[in-house]
Amino acid sequence: MSKSPQYDVDLKAFWQDPYPDLALMRARAPLVYVPQLGATLITRRDDIFAQEKKTDVFSSQQPDGLMTQLMGQNMMRRDGADHMAERRAIFPTVSPKTVQRHWLAQFRVAAQAVLDQLAEKPGGDLVRDYALLLSAEALKLVTGLTNMSAVEMDRVSQGMIDGCANYAGDADVAARCDDCTASIDRHIDAWDEDQDDRQDLSLLAVQRRAGLSDAQVRANIKLAISGGQNEPRDAIAGTVWALLTHPEQLMDVRQGRATWLMAFEEYARWISPIGMSPRQVAQGYQLHGVTLEPGERVFLMFGSGNRDERVFAGPDEFDLHRNNSPAISFGAGPHFCAGAWISKALISEVALPMLFDRFPDLQLDGQARFGGWAFRGPLQVPARWA
Repeated sequence: MSKSPQYDVDLKAFWQDPYPDLALMRARAPLVYVPQLGATLITRRDDIFAQEKKTDVFSSQQPDGLMTQLMGQNMMRRDGADHMAERRAIFPTVSPKTVQRHWLAQFRVAAQAVLDQLAEKPGGDLVRDYALLLSAEALKLVTGLTNMSAVEMDRVSQGMIDGCANYAGDADVAARCDDCTASIDRHIDAWDEDQDDRQDLSLLAVQRRAGLSDAQVRANIKLAISGGQNEPRDAIAGTVWALLTHPEQLMDVRQGRATWLMAFEEYARWISPIGMSPRQVAQGYQLHGVTLEPGERVFLMFGSGNRDERVFAGPDEFDLHRNNSPAISFGAGPHFCAGAWISKALISEVALPMLFDRFPDLQLDGQARFGGWAFRGPLQVPARWA
């Protein structure tokens, strides 16, 4: 049992809007134990930034953790040399140079096709009709699973995300997650592989050329899908919503006083698509007078750290002109998001500018709905663009 001060949450209310509770946690103590989650939460930005790097204490290796059980031991669930070896293996796919020289042009082609579909109707849901499809089409290219439909890519991603956040142990959620991972395995089995094609920079191709085992390849593909679909999807639709609800800041971008990247980075701080990353205590450790015992579960609450009043002025406000260098939206340590460059390019160089250029009169057409705490994003953003 954690020796941290206890804080109780209503899981339903926490899923709907975690920020009031997170603010109270930050005010109460540097660490709090939430029995409904069975974990000690680190909620302040500077603590998360410092402690995430201490992998000898806060280990990502969790053989009994939900992600490992459901998806296999991917590189996110490895530390040290093993983690770096797999990270190096996928680098040809995710490097900044590959993004600019290889993926960016293909992302623009995919975006144009999705925008052409949007133009056929006067309005709809920006999550379902734009962000979901564009994120999935980009991810199909990056993973190599071009044999999977965009809708299925989104389904299996969401199923795994729900499974990895299933700390309440809902059997139906676990069963859906298992069905989704099985679908990914079937699509990998059907992948048309050409080992001699050195121009193929997809994750499937580069991992196999690097000699990773089949189990490693599959686990890392599932990791890429679980994070590479829902997070860009949510950030695309969420940033559009944030700009439309802050028209003066949208005007700043359109008139060159700010950039699309500034808008995306501020949204990712404000409503962090990755709200939490779990760790397991590997050895006894004291933090702020609290003794953490080996085996304890700890959550690094990125979404809370990004709203820490000690670091950000007016943290609950969307302000794309703020200095976002302290934000930890992509992590802070050796597990810094490997797909960060892909996400930044897809969202700030393709999804946002191409949407607003194509539909300059884009406007909201109802209330957006949000949900989630471990992973958070818009569930619906109704809009009109004709």
